Amino acid sequence: MKVAIVGATGLVGQKMIRILEERNFPVKDFIPVASEKSVGREVRFKGRGYKIVSPLTALSMKPQIALFSAGSSVSFEWAQKFADAGCTVIDNSSAFRMDKDKKLVVPEVNASVLKKSDKIIANPNCSTIQMVMALQPLHKKYKIKRVVVSTYQSVTGTGMKAVEQMMSERKGIKAPVMAYPHPIDLNIIPHIDVFQENGYTKEEMKMVNETKKIMGDDKIKVTATCVRIPTVGGHSESVNIQFENDITTDEVRKLLNNTKGITVVDEPRNNKYPMPIDAHDKDAVFVGRIRKDESQGKTINMWIVADNLRKGAATNAVQIAEYLREKKLI
Repeated sequence: MKVAIVGATGLVGQKMIRILEERNFPVKDFIPVASEKSVGREVRFKGRGYKIVSPLTALSMKPQIALFSAGSSVSFEWAQKFADAGCTVIDNSSAFRMDKDKKLVVPEVNASVLKKSDKIIANPNCSTIQMVMALQPLHKKYKIKRVVVSTYQSVTGTGMKAVEQMMSERKGIKAPVMAYPHPIDLNIIPHIDVFQENGYTKEEMKMVNETKKIMGDDKIKVTATCVRIPTVGGHSESVNIQFENDITTDEVRKLLNNTKGITVVDEPRNNKYPMPIDAHDKDAVFVGRIRKDESQGKTINMWIVADNLRKGAATNAVQIAEYLREKKLI
């Protein structure tokens, strides 16, 4: 297939390229796309160099699939133009996630909603993806009433400038660009994305609204606190889940152990539990610290970790493309 990567020089774009290689996606023509300042630079795909082109040039090359990861402004400007040209766009920005006419997809959870007519498909927020991966099988069997989540999110979720800020601070030198309003090394910042009028950040409200849309249930109550921490391996989440039906921790472990894409690591007596350092560069969503909430019934706590650049972004997008191809929707 003729495949374009829009945002090929960014952290997620680079990861998309690597995952297309790893999963041996059938790419006949590879089209790396970035801003004008990057046009002409070379990126590698399957051992061969490809020159970066502008979105306008890429559009004229008529790709069948375009994986977008260049930010909402680029998606708003170019995604519909690619779609109008017959290309299927899988967009990693927040541009279309809550658009009622666009599907928001985690393949293991709700790929069945996709149709041939879907020309712009939204890739969910990284922290939402890993959470719904663990929630969906439990909701299907035990019916979730309420979710309370606190996240511990890697600087890689912000991008290269944030990684450079943290590494510069770690070396005791001034960062060339401050990605955050405060130092991040040896610190945590309870602030991801912009604050809304209700006191929550946009990231927190993404988790609330996207969870309901992906899982197809507006009755699920979700409240979130999103925090940036000085790690690079992936995002972690402390999740408290209240159910309508009785549930045991053994049932949770058994169900999640049998869920595709989930790896249960839950042996606290042997100091085994999910950590970003272990999830780094892996596609699985890791779940552990599964235990009853002793303050109220029908409620459990769990700890969820995933590589935010892979399953939280690039891998999920490529999996959507794989599903579309497998089901002959493109």
